[in-house]
Amino acid sequence: MSRAPQPFDPAVRSDERLVLDAEAVRAWSARTAEALGRERAAIDAINVYPVADGDTGTNLYLTADAAHRAVEAVFTAPGAAGASAPDTADAVRALAHGALLGARGNSGTILSQLLRGMAGVLAEAADGDHLARALDAAARAARAAVAHPEEGTILTVATAAAAGCAGGGTLPDVARRAHEAAGTALEATPGQLAVLGRAGVVDAGGRGLVTVLGALVETVTGRAPRQPSPAGVPSPPLVPAPASASVPASTSASASGEPGGAGTGEGCGPAVQGPAYEVLYLLEAGDAAVDLLKARLDALGDSLVVVGGDGLWNVHVHVDDPGAAVEAGVEAGRPHRIRITHFASTLPAPAPGPSAAPAPGAPAEEPGHAREERAPRAVVAVLPGEGLAGLCAEAGATTVQARPGEPPAGDELLAAVRRAHAREVVLLPNDTDLRAAAAAAAERARAEGIRVALIPTRAAVQGIAALAVHEPGRSFDEDVVAMTAAAGATRYAELAVAERQSFTSAGVCQAGDVLGLIEGDVAVIGQDLTETARTVLDRMLQAGGELVTLVVADGTPPGLADTLETHVRRGYLAVDTVTYHAGEGAPPLLIGVE
Repeated sequence: MSRAPQPFDPAVRSDERLVLDAEAVRAWSARTAEALGRERAAIDAINVYPVADGDTGTNLYLTADAAHRAVEAVFTAPGAAGASAPDTADAVRALAHGALLGARGNSGTILSQLLRGMAGVLAEAADGDHLARALDAAARAARAAVAHPEEGTILTVATAAAAGCAGGGTLPDVARRAHEAAGTALEATPGQLAVLGRAGVVDAGGRGLVTVLGALVETVTGRAPRQPSPAGVPSPPLVPAPASASVPASTSASASGEPGGAGTGEGCGPAVQGPAYEVLYLLEAGDAAVDLLKARLDALGDSLVVVGGDGLWNVHVHVDDPGAAVEAGVEAGRPHRIRITHFASTLPAPAPGPSAAPAPGAPAEEPGHAREERAPRAVVAVLPGEGLAGLCAEAGATTVQARPGEPPAGDELLAAVRRAHAREVVLLPNDTDLRAAAAAAAERARAEGIRVALIPTRAAVQGIAALAVHEPGRSFDEDVVAMTAAAGATRYAELAVAERQSFTSAGVCQAGDVLGLIEGDVAVIGQDLTETARTVLDRMLQAGGELVTLVVADGTPPGLADTLETHVRRGYLAVDTVTYHAGEGAPPLLIGVE
């Protein structure tokens, strides 16, 4: 910053701020990112609850850095000067929005909700009384965002900070009291969570929040307050966490190309060996859909935190089935920036030995396979159209063709899994209506000693995206994570021709009308296939995208694919296009946007 911090002297008040104006918010965001960057290693070192993966400091720093960059963008935008210069409301809203978009891990997700809670009050006014109210709103919002709050965590520290400055006062006085109360609460956390006491450390997320509040004190007083020691408690030494709590280095699959945020679980759930995956994504959805999503994700795993509002949410959960967590987000709204981190690889299910008896109900070995060694891994995909099925078969998949009006049954899917003749199988149903049949087939195959992962793909273009990142050479879990992330990051659409008059979500259609379905719902009713396809593409690309996949069936207008490729190239400069031919038996046009 512009000057080095001076020793704190409460008697010196000449340069203290009485209002947190826009420039002060900018300075606070910069100091917070700088301080967390400076202390990230020390905070990482005390991260033992509930997943000892040593990245809480890193997650907090990355979240704060994203928030600061969002504030800087407001100040450096063209025309942001004079009467158009940002005010406090602009700055605090940018701070909260940047943190929401850039939140990493559970600690960063909770920090983003704390900043959002503060922004709602500080946008009205930013004196000491409003800061006290803002801290109280922040603590309550963060606690409400966590499915199962635990004491002795960042939530406890946030609540103590708010209580410490209740009643208001001048801005510097409120900031100092909040910081001091947070520090006192932090020192007590080892007595509230047994895992912290055994390790001789304070809560890592709470330690980061004290740093954030310390940066606020320095911003409004001009002097840096005394910070707790890196371990937070001066006497007990830092000792390793129990072996059962340790987690191997994680591998992540990011649909957005961003670094995968490894999971911490501050404030969430019991300190036990938990699920194998951390799933995070941004979600565009309404409040009612998010309420249902919370209930569904809570049943799937733990460490659930959902923050945000006004149609945009940041979702974090630890689960054993990442595909189900992503699928839940797809059903609630539109997930993107999906990040899936594998905490610990599970051992593959052992293949039956040569002399082992088959499981009850298992079929006799197929002719030609009696002495043939099973392949390590295979992909089974359900696909519409002979051409698309052939294309995926060339890529190494075992395919099941879905004919119009004749979806494959569970027995047909099980037969395909057996036909793949592999120890590990990834199953891509590529149709929402096939989810139950695919799950039943997977369960029956597992009973026969085959390790099966069902990725809940809802459309053929999602299956293509998953197959494109399939790598048989990596571990099964890593491969499933990467394929799930690729499928979940692909929005899909379909063009069909109405067979009869009916009511749709876009209005009444007549027989022969062209229907543009986006994510399964009729969004466009048109008369011309090409024009309807253009409209559907434009709607999908309004939300952004990097790659458009077009799957064209036989019988479509000549040059349809070329026309659409040209439309994308002229209107969306950074978007690539790839076209596949489905042949007969497929819808006229399938569209995927990654």
